[in-house]
Amino acid sequence: MHPAFSVVFFTTATGAGYGLLALLGVLGGAQIIPPDFWLGFIGMGLALGLIAAGLLSSTGHLGRPERAWRAFSQWRSSWLSREGVASVATFVPAGLFCIGWVFFDRTGGWVAIAGLLAAIGAIVTVCTTGMIYASLKPIAQWHSRYTLPAYLIFSAMTGSVLLNALLQGFALGSRMLLAASMLLTLLGWGWKLATWRYNDALEIATNANTATGLVGGTVRSLEWPHTEENYLLKEMGFRIARKHSARLRQITQVLAFALPVLLLAATLALPWPFAAVLSVLAAIAQLSGMLVERWLFFAEAKHTVSLYYGR
Repeated sequence: MHPAFSVVFFTTATGAGYGLLALLGVLGGAQIIPPDFWLGFIGMGLALGLIAAGLLSSTGHLGRPERAWRAFSQWRSSWLSREGVASVATFVPAGLFCIGWVFFDRTGGWVAIAGLLAAIGAIVTVCTTGMIYASLKPIAQWHSRYTLPAYLIFSAMTGSVLLNALLQGFALGSRMLLAASMLLTLLGWGWKLATWRYNDALEIATNANTATGLVGGTVRSLEWPHTEENYLLKEMGFRIARKHSARLRQITQVLAFALPVLLLAATLALPWPFAAVLSVLAAIAQLSGMLVERWLFFAEAKHTVSLYYGR
């Protein structure tokens, strides 16, 4: 599939934003995080900013972005529409939670309820995003048991690393959150390796022979269906060289997983503000690595329509 930057940025930014929103909603509502004005202002601003930027970026991949609102009407049958409805609905409790925290200096009572609802909405929205891809049967690399859990794991992983960087910046970091961030990063690393292993060994049953019903030999095309590059080839026939894929996988592992774990582990032995600096670097490295991982997620996926073009 064509790895359009708008969609790559969308899945990366909203995943991190919703992960951070869910953690702020739960931990803030439970009074684990103090209702400090600047902490709430920056934290909620970062979470909602990432979500909004990602959602706006996703419209850039549409042929007619001004008609994006029509997608909301198909929620009965479309995961894309359900994602849109869930994302907008989540802004309501998230906005109330932000108002209560920032303007009223409280995260208990009705503000805690709003935070919990925002966290639930964030999780539901991430699930709908994952199902957009997991439900596509023509793309075997996505239509597997690994896709939906990956979206949830990566959202929790990037959200926890961002939250740790935020709290470390206010000298409020905790060893428990640090440990959770490291464990989630290691879990994400293991899940990504398992996904790559599964996709590399994947045998797609459909081929030119089964499509035409001619099973007695090898079916070959005498002439290509088109003389020039068309929409299907551009969007669904993207190809990436094996050596480039291997190199990008290495970059993903270093930036998204290995380097953040090492930086987070180093913060355990360092005082503030050095711990804060390393925590911020870990968050930046991980988000950079996740952009590469998302690019590969699309670039390595193969749509069965490419068989029509002899690919």
